[in-house]
Amino acid sequence: MPWYAYLAYFFAGAFLVNAVPHFVSGVSGRAFPTPFASPPGRGLSSPLLNVLWGTLNLIVGYLLVSRVGEFHIRQISDVAVLGVGGLAMAVMLARTFRHLYGQ
Repeated sequence: MPWYAYLAYFFAGAFLVNAVPHFVSGVSGRAFPTPFASPPGRGLSSPLLNVLWGTLNLIVGYLLVSRVGEFHIRQISDVAVLGVGGLAMAVMLARTFRHLYGQ
């Protein structure tokens, strides 16, 4: 497998994990920070914008997994790289958005 496929899987994991809080907040009717808020990443965006942003992240993550290289769910290296990208994004999101809940 070429190196760029693993890089794509890493970023796919990050995009897929990033889709979750935006989409869930949006469909729950809650405002949540997006890059389009003022200030970016700190201000709150509307639920509709969060649904759209979450959906875009989901699409990008899916395309990176399905169109770059040959992702095999039973190939530990493919899944591990995807998981590490997702975990890295999850830790970053937890640290970035902890201020929303006073943590």
